[in-house]
Amino acid sequence: MEAYKNKASGVTGYIIGKDYIKVRFGHAAVYTYDYDSASEIRVERMKRLARAGKGLSSYISQVVRGDYARKKSLRDSSDE
Repeated sequence: MEAYKNKASGVTGYIIGKDYIKVRFGHAAVYTYDYDSASEIRVERMKRLARAGKGLSSYISQVVRGDYARKKSLRDSSDE
């Protein structure tokens, strides 16, 4: 997982795949956003923001919101 450059953000890391991005928020959870759940346009925008290290958390909270494919809790072994 790549560390997110903006240390003041709620986003702490990310993994970029061909048609998805996984975003870690703090030490709580990793959310997977893919073309099916969030749309290709939004996922590609999230990839650009992640690489830039700026604006990803705001974009997710204001635009993408709950359109994630999977949520994996880092506090226990359950997936939602």
